[in-house]
Amino acid sequence: MLSAAVRIPRSRLALRALSTWSAVPAGPPDPILGVTEAFKADKDSRKINLGVGAYRDENGKPYVLPSVQKAEEVLTLSKLDKEYLPITGLPEFTKNAAKLAYSAQSKPLIENSVAVTQSISGTGALRIGGAFLGKFYPHAKVIYLPVPSWGNHTPIFRDSGLEVRGYRYFDKKTVGLDFAGLKEDLQNAPEQSIVLLHACAHNPTGVDPTQEQWKEISNIVKEKKLFPFFDMAYQGFASGSTSRDAFAVRHFVSEGHQIALAQSFAKNMGLYGERVGAFSLTTADPEEKARVDSQLKIVIRPMYSNPPVHGARVANTILSSPELYAQWESEVEGMAVRIISMRDKLYDTLVGLKTPGEWGHIKSQIGMFSFTGLTQPQTKALAEKAHIYMTADGRISMAGLNSNNIEYFAESVSKAVKGSI
Repeated sequence: MLSAAVRIPRSRLALRALSTWSAVPAGPPDPILGVTEAFKADKDSRKINLGVGAYRDENGKPYVLPSVQKAEEVLTLSKLDKEYLPITGLPEFTKNAAKLAYSAQSKPLIENSVAVTQSISGTGALRIGGAFLGKFYPHAKVIYLPVPSWGNHTPIFRDSGLEVRGYRYFDKKTVGLDFAGLKEDLQNAPEQSIVLLHACAHNPTGVDPTQEQWKEISNIVKEKKLFPFFDMAYQGFASGSTSRDAFAVRHFVSEGHQIALAQSFAKNMGLYGERVGAFSLTTADPEEKARVDSQLKIVIRPMYSNPPVHGARVANTILSSPELYAQWESEVEGMAVRIISMRDKLYDTLVGLKTPGEWGHIKSQIGMFSFTGLTQPQTKALAEKAHIYMTADGRISMAGLNSNNIEYFAESVSKAVKGSI
């Protein structure tokens, strides 16, 4: 009879004990990925996933913009090659991306003093910017982020060699902007620090400064000699107007600020998996621009050599065709309007159900995300009892709501707040 015990040679035991990676600790799970995994495992037909940061159509399905489909048809007929792009990407795309952000009338663009490179979406743009600032910013290597901010901002800038600090932004009591706290913290920041600003559709709160408040922020930044780094991941997607959503960027530039800018085309063109973005810096003149360009190439080369070509070609085909550009702007507006209509419907339904609390922030917030003000016990109850999934802090993606599920969502939220779910 064979023994049930299997004898492992000592040599193999020693190898296992001396594994190169034996001391690597398990990293914490991604909170948003955890929400998606729980949603996928749920078999209830009523389940709703409001954690994912991607647009969904009226039927809850991923949406490929018709203008993107037309652009891809144009590219297919063109039978282009698959050669490497230059280190800083597709030149026509970067030119048009900068024009979209700064406007054709922008003085730095007209004077050929904007250094711009294609990036691997907005995340890559931020990483390039962080690395460049970490290497060349001549003052304190400190960056101030709004509290809260997109979860990836901190590791991106920390791993770029910058010290990360915070400034007040969100007021939990009003579920709105803590403008007094924001101003005070920026005024107390050391001179010539870097400050990260969400250009529009602040992630995760959906709370944006007004244009008048942006003007005040610009004045403080100028007074304190702070360096503004804009993250613009939602141009056009927030209000439905690419010009309105670029107000902060364009105002700061018009006021003489030198800025850094990260752009993403994931949300506003639905090019999530294509990873299309741009990073730019305004410089003093073409000669300085050329020097900055040369150093951006040196930063990028060991990171990933050069960016992918297809998504940039799609975006550029849209940006360079008057017909496709007009169609795209209409489609972006359509996405924004649908989200705004969901905000209105959610507010009206919550109020109609006499849900305790003040819910005006649902309508005043903007863009894909909303901080609902729900507590962690309430979000837990919604997941366990109503099959509604969101991050524990009560942030929801408004794009996950539609006419088929919004009443069930509102009713469930109302019950959770009343403690009767």
